[in-house]
Amino acid sequence: MFQVLLVDDEPLARNNLWTLVDFRKHGFEICGEAHNGVMALAMIEQSPPHIAIIDVNMPEMNGVELNRTIKERYPAIKTIMLSSFDDYDYVRDCLKNGSIDYFLKHRLDGATLIGMLNKAVLELQQEDRLLEDRNDQKAMAERMNPVLIRGYIADLVRGKPQSAQELEAFARKNGLYPQTVSYAAASLQIVPFLLLTQSCSDVQTNRLVQQAVEIMQQSLGDIQEHTAAYLENGRLVVVFSFKERSEHAAASEAGRLMSKLRHALELFLNLKCVYAVGHLCSSLSRIGESYGAAERLLDFSPAEELTGQVAGWGSGVYGQRVSLTIEEQKQLLLSIEMLDEEGVQRLISSVFDSIRMQPVHSHSVQMIISDLLHIGDKVLKKGMPQVDSAMDKLPARSELGTLDSVGKMELWLQSFYASLLSLLKETHAAGPYSRHVSQAIVFILEKYSGIVTLELAAGAIGLNSSYLSRIFKEETRTTFSEYVNRVRIDAARKLLGSGQYSIKQISNLAGFATYNYFFKVFKEMTGVTPQAYLNGLVGGGSEARS
Repeated sequence: MFQVLLVDDEPLARNNLWTLVDFRKHGFEICGEAHNGVMALAMIEQSPPHIAIIDVNMPEMNGVELNRTIKERYPAIKTIMLSSFDDYDYVRDCLKNGSIDYFLKHRLDGATLIGMLNKAVLELQQEDRLLEDRNDQKAMAERMNPVLIRGYIADLVRGKPQSAQELEAFARKNGLYPQTVSYAAASLQIVPFLLLTQSCSDVQTNRLVQQAVEIMQQSLGDIQEHTAAYLENGRLVVVFSFKERSEHAAASEAGRLMSKLRHALELFLNLKCVYAVGHLCSSLSRIGESYGAAERLLDFSPAEELTGQVAGWGSGVYGQRVSLTIEEQKQLLLSIEMLDEEGVQRLISSVFDSIRMQPVHSHSVQMIISDLLHIGDKVLKKGMPQVDSAMDKLPARSELGTLDSVGKMELWLQSFYASLLSLLKETHAAGPYSRHVSQAIVFILEKYSGIVTLELAAGAIGLNSSYLSRIFKEETRTTFSEYVNRVRIDAARKLLGSGQYSIKQISNLAGFATYNYFFKVFKEMTGVTPQAYLNGLVGGGSEARS
């Protein structure tokens, strides 16, 4: 009987291994259980087993450290690694330090376990030929290592010199893509990747990538038949190998599998993605060309046109605009300062008109949306005393992961800024005021550029106008009409500071019926004429536009 030591800090995991197979029937015996690496080393020192099955994540001493120590002190013991997820760094370290193999707990079954144990036994029985078989064993470990396979594929589609020859040599030596007649490559983009990860740490971003690759590979099946690999910025490549000679059957199968993995990403990670499939090719060395065709189709087509696209590419080339202009940023901030929801909506619509025909996942679209979010965040931090509670009242950023078109992104941003302006208005109206007076102030802030009367405000709130007039003056120490004029003059000062409008235009934009009345009220409240105020802003420069 070959002695097997189980090392895992989870009792349920150890019990699951116990019950997967009849160990004695297959020539194995569980000789002990350890809860962590330190305990395992103590047990090995007393009675070394033939094989140790080790969990990667454990307290005190993790599986990677334990595996390394075993190989240093007890090189005859064969180790098999367990993991709850496909952690590339851990896998690389464990294989480098001589583990037989690793497998994921949630994909483990009896046949796989016995297969790995038998593999360990085979190596035990061939210890006397270890030196001459070392290269073969290394090749076996490489063949089973998805990190290496994905690395070769990524190098090929990125155009690394000699990568095609290296991949073909690796495939011949290790039986990758056996009995294949034709190949194809697909390009897949996680739509909101830049937006979702701009505030994430490298660790969080890598975890998201690893989860996406693992889910895709599970949907595709055996990595030696179809392979998913990550490239950069939310872009992935999928390589298909087909044994059928029918091009139609191969294309249909590629489309079916891509649709399946897209659904899996949305279901398990709530991520929207788009994809395109390249043309069929007869050799691995042509995979790069197939991927290039898929990527051109993906990057030159709006997302809503991509579903089911195979072996082609768009003809349009879009402009390379990647940020808001300085004038757009100024206009957006000015509209926010003036609490002008219509102005904000016009600005956002104008910006999206310039990118509406681009793919939603394109770098320029993502960066412009990022700019719009960044400005909103700055305003939020500056204008909100309690940012965290304010964020709860805005559309959730996680919703960005479900948006798969430029139009939907525009609607989300319009909603985001409408909610932001509502919060700012509530903040401006906050203070030692009753609910009704606060509502009246919000009404003024929303309507000051148009017709605002005490009667309209009272009707909107549901109060008698005389009663509203009385409580408004008692609480604000000013009349309703005086408060309206103060809000309008404050808006006019901001518009003068922007340098974008003539004084007569500002009079109208601020809500004054006539220029003469605007002139009179401005001088009463500021002590200077609008022109004198403007001259003071620009240091006595040129006259304002008439």
